[in-house]
Amino acid sequence: MNKPKTELVRGLTLTASIMIVAGSMIGSGIFRKPATMAGQLMSPELLLIVWLVAGIVTFIGALCNAEVSGMIDATGGQYVYFQKMYGNFLSYLYGWSVFAVIQTGSQAAIAYVFGEYLGYFIKYPELPKYLQDFSFYIPVVGNIFPFNEFGPKAAAIISIIFLTGINYVGVVFGGAVQSFVTFIKITSIIFLSIFLFTGSTGSFDNLSTGFTIPESTSINLISLLGLALAGAFWAYDGWNNVTFVAGEVKQPQRNVPLGLLFGTLIVIFVYMLVNAAYLYVLPVDQMAKSPLVAATAAEIIFGSYGASIISIAVIISTFGALNGSILSTARVSFAMSRSKMFFNKLGEIHPKFGTPHTSLIAQGLWSCLLVMSGSFDTITDYVIFAAWLFYMLGAYGVIILRKKMPDVNRPYRVWGYPYTPIIFVVFSLLFLVNTIVSDMENAAMGALLIFLGLPLYYWRNYKNKVNSTN
Repeated sequence: MNKPKTELVRGLTLTASIMIVAGSMIGSGIFRKPATMAGQLMSPELLLIVWLVAGIVTFIGALCNAEVSGMIDATGGQYVYFQKMYGNFLSYLYGWSVFAVIQTGSQAAIAYVFGEYLGYFIKYPELPKYLQDFSFYIPVVGNIFPFNEFGPKAAAIISIIFLTGINYVGVVFGGAVQSFVTFIKITSIIFLSIFLFTGSTGSFDNLSTGFTIPESTSINLISLLGLALAGAFWAYDGWNNVTFVAGEVKQPQRNVPLGLLFGTLIVIFVYMLVNAAYLYVLPVDQMAKSPLVAATAAEIIFGSYGASIISIAVIISTFGALNGSILSTARVSFAMSRSKMFFNKLGEIHPKFGTPHTSLIAQGLWSCLLVMSGSFDTITDYVIFAAWLFYMLGAYGVIILRKKMPDVNRPYRVWGYPYTPIIFVVFSLLFLVNTIVSDMENAAMGALLIFLGLPLYYWRNYKNKVNSTN
């Protein structure tokens, strides 16, 4: 008889690490956010600059994370890093936030877009009007309509349940699915870009208007740049997911940092290429009027089949991103439980599959509830605020660990230290301040979900003290 597994399985390779990074980032954002950003900026130059700046800032964040991931090999990634940097309180708030909003909210948003594009092929039945209009109010945040657009939400919930099941039965299987789907979607986006440049009547003149900006944009430029950056950061989000599964990566001190760096660079290249291709066939004012911008661009080349082709590409892309997030994120609540900072049940390992099965189930159920909470843009906006608060603290933590743990071996040291972490921290702070000023409701939702975890933190502390005295 096989012995029951008591440890997580270390079975992910460098290729799997790269694909977790790239696959978690490339999801729904690149197909939806360019139109919103184009409408905010109304300038092709500014649009491309925002995508590049967001990519560079994300890469600096990956550089910072690479140093820490190289020196600390542990399942739970950033949660464990925060324990070393700041102690239990901030590490708990981070782990809770990952569970409450950052990653589960991201999963909800990605799954929602999966359901939205699946609706191109499936006509969803509509709920009665009184259910669609049903809402409840959350102070500061506003009204929540759980049954509005229920068709895409139902498809989103089914996809979350299905992929939770895939990862329930093994990390190696989940990693193989991730690598396969990520390769397909990167290849698809590159070929789409090539077709847009070579198979249409587009023009390179669309990529430059001499920085001509409408007055409506120029008078609110700083605020609109911040909002556009939020959209780009959403598309780049997920780059640190591989750190969550560091305890299941082979040669983690080498493969986790390399996965972070190569995965992020691949995504920057893909995003810049496809945005330039969008602009080549669609002037910025037309892009702003095309919510499903990839489908609009593809219709120019492939005619009536274009929307179908892009819808399939988005379905595959969001499916892969959702899988990468589900695979990695459950390890955070697992690590919290193992350090006695979360519910004990979530620290269990499946005796046959060697996976954190109860953590996966809890994560899946909460993500499904978040799907019901709001539309795509609402979810992504409050996810980004919460995520970047902790990205900022993570980058500053590199400086803290250089002082607290100077003698620990660092296989990789962040390039440009201490300037690169400082640049990232300053940029993150400015981004957060702008988000609070320009998008108070969604910033409040992110903050509210973070601080909802405080009662549980104090309860766990009390329980741990009681247990230690018995």
